[in-house]
Amino acid sequence: MEMKLKTGLSRKDLERIEESHRQGVFDAYFSADVETDGPIPGPFSILSFALVSAGFFDGKHFQRPKDYQDTFYRELRPISDSFEPAALRVNGLDRDRLRVEGESPERAMAEAFQWVKRIAGNGRPVLVAYPLSFDWAWLYWYFTRFGPEGSPFGHSRCFDIKTAIAVKARIPTSEAGRQRLFPFLRSHREHTHHALGDALEQAEIFANVFEWEGVSGCNP
Repeated sequence: MEMKLKTGLSRKDLERIEESHRQGVFDAYFSADVETDGPIPGPFSILSFALVSAGFFDGKHFQRPKDYQDTFYRELRPISDSFEPAALRVNGLDRDRLRVEGESPERAMAEAFQWVKRIAGNGRPVLVAYPLSFDWAWLYWYFTRFGPEGSPFGHSRCFDIKTAIAVKARIPTSEAGRQRLFPFLRSHREHTHHALGDALEQAEIFANVFEWEGVSGCNP
């Protein structure tokens, strides 16, 4: 039987990690935000979405963006007649205008795929959101439904900021929502329900959380 080391990892596990480092494998993170006209994709539509380059991690070192200038934003043509007025009141987007001026989902997702791949370079793209479930569900559905090359994030390369906060702060996930975020982890940006602004805010929160050692380490 293979013995476990003090870390809980076997020697084989550690060898696999070291091999990953030798191969130069790294993650390229993208903060994502979507604004929609309803709760689920298909019956309802994405009206706008944004992606922001949020950093790189090779398993040892996290690199935070210097200026968060690498961004992607599109407003889309609705794909159905269904919408919830409450959703439109939140994001302030005009469906009638987007029916005329919005970009087609096919073109937007193709352009987003190419942009992600270009920014990621040799890295593996990972989608980041807070919480992840809503934005991932919408973008994965749109990429697979309308994108000619599918999703640049595969079917599972994603990072949930809410879960990371729960683990690092040693609190229940239900206590790790945005309204309860510790002040030193917050962004200086406001949450406005504009996809690009919120993706930028989220990217800064992500970097703060990633760099935080957690309650078992030294708090800032």
